[in-house]
Amino acid sequence: MSEKIIALVVGFVTHVIAAGGYAGIVALMGIESACIPLPSEIIMTFTGYLVYLGRFNLLLAATAGALGCNLGSVVAYWIGAKGGRPVVERYGKWVLMSRHDLDRMTAFFDKYGSITVLVGRLLPVVRTFIAFPAGIARMPQLKFHVYTFMGSWPWCFALAYVGMKLGQAWDTDPRFHEWFHRFHLSVEIALLVGVVWFVWTHVNRARGAKTA
Repeated sequence: MSEKIIALVVGFVTHVIAAGGYAGIVALMGIESACIPLPSEIIMTFTGYLVYLGRFNLLLAATAGALGCNLGSVVAYWIGAKGGRPVVERYGKWVLMSRHDLDRMTAFFDKYGSITVLVGRLLPVVRTFIAFPAGIARMPQLKFHVYTFMGSWPWCFALAYVGMKLGQAWDTDPRFHEWFHRFHLSVEIALLVGVVWFVWTHVNRARGAKTA
């Protein structure tokens, strides 16, 4: 089951990027930043592999990814700004964001201010939802987009760079093939356990909130 899910996600990502080029990168990263569970780790790493093949330029690919983060974040920002905390609490469960997650991000935002958007964009999971508390706090939009871009660009660049280096190792180092085939099952199991744990903890928190 895990292989099928991963294969579907990877197949969708690779098809969109291969067909859409830089626009495909922007679109996929926009989806990810609009709180739809489409891992940027897959999007930008495959993009990096295409950089290795000569399809993309590394700097332009990272920039396209960061622009996509900005576009997708607009959706989450305005949900928070227009609907406020009640709307986010009510519909956050559809993207597996619990009230506990919102409380944690809001408290962090209240404590450290706008810089939270920049730092949060460099952190897995947090980066996807950080636009909600920014919208609720009505953070100035220009600053929000500048910080979102500044935080997203290094993330996109790092993932693309890893993908580029993996592509080089895949074709030049036979030990990489051996390592991959030896440990790919362990990686899939780890991914599956991580997803199950994430979903399970969030569902339990949602149930606890209802019974409280």
